[in-house]
Amino acid sequence: MEYWGKPAFDKFTQEALERLAVEKPDEGIYRRVLDHWDRAAKPLDGMGRFETLTARIGAVLGSEEMDISRKAVIIMCSDNGIVEEGISQSGQEVTAAVAREMGKGGSSVGKLAAAVGADVIPIDIGINQEDAIPGVADWKIRRGTRNFRREPAMTRQEAVCGIFLGIEAAARCKERGYGIIATGEMGIGNTTTSSAVAAALLGCEAGCVTGRGAGLSDEGLARKRMVIEEALEGYGLRGACALRVLETVGGFDIAGLAGVCIGGGLYHIPVVLDGVISMTAAVVAKRLIPETAHYLIPSHRGKEPAVAMLVRELELEPVIDGNMALGEGTGAVMMMGLLDLALCIYRKRTTFGDIQVEPYERYCER
Repeated sequence: MEYWGKPAFDKFTQEALERLAVEKPDEGIYRRVLDHWDRAAKPLDGMGRFETLTARIGAVLGSEEMDISRKAVIIMCSDNGIVEEGISQSGQEVTAAVAREMGKGGSSVGKLAAAVGADVIPIDIGINQEDAIPGVADWKIRRGTRNFRREPAMTRQEAVCGIFLGIEAAARCKERGYGIIATGEMGIGNTTTSSAVAAALLGCEAGCVTGRGAGLSDEGLARKRMVIEEALEGYGLRGACALRVLETVGGFDIAGLAGVCIGGGLYHIPVVLDGVISMTAAVVAKRLIPETAHYLIPSHRGKEPAVAMLVRELELEPVIDGNMALGEGTGAVMMMGLLDLALCIYRKRTTFGDIQVEPYERYCER
């Protein structure tokens, strides 16, 4: 992890964040990729959403012959002070334990990443322990967020710092030649923080977006929803700006992943979202810089109730509907494998001209 040395935090300011701007991807390339799909010897739209998703990737990368052979999975690892309120089956020691496995390549995402040829880049952005973890980049802001039932989870500067660390991670991926990034996270209690952020930004009741996480009982779920609703009302977060919501009830992992999404836009790298935590972070990024949304690729739907509302907000339609809730970026990595398969057809396509058959005529818009 030598390349992933800790950045200098002093350059990360809210003023610098507010100056950032993201350009829209190349619409001409998007249309040309779709034209190539139409000329392939197959029914029109035969590859479904993979046609528009690969066109989006081409537009982001600025090439009709998109190269996503170098893949990175950025995993933001952090603890959440709200765990003190009994909203999870597990304690914070699990975050560090799983991060250690990630550093060795032994976690679930490590096994999937090896299968699709992706590099796993775990980042300690706020694990609640002092010691560095081998194989995990030490970018710790502090040892976990605060308990938002008692006080805001982080300061404004800590929230901004988390976002910039994600942007920095995307920048370093660009420098190292990665063509696509998947998002992942590890942090006990982060389905609580993501549900709280989602409820605030989407303006809905906590019960609409809060699920069982890693497997809460009915009593535990009721408590989790109560803690979130109490915070939303107590801090007056509905209708608040994204930064205020993030700093009050969010997590360092959400901040970092929001930064990865923004970094994808700044450095023209497609970002494949994982499940509910990544999607929540993407909504934060979109609220901060709306054009960021053009650089996002959905993966799986997941089983957390917030997902349906989050994908509508992001105007994305996940491809995988496997009722997954593993986290770590596993769904996003699976999507990378599916994109590789779709691009096999695209790159090696046989056209109607090759087989001397008249092409299909398109009578309606996509």
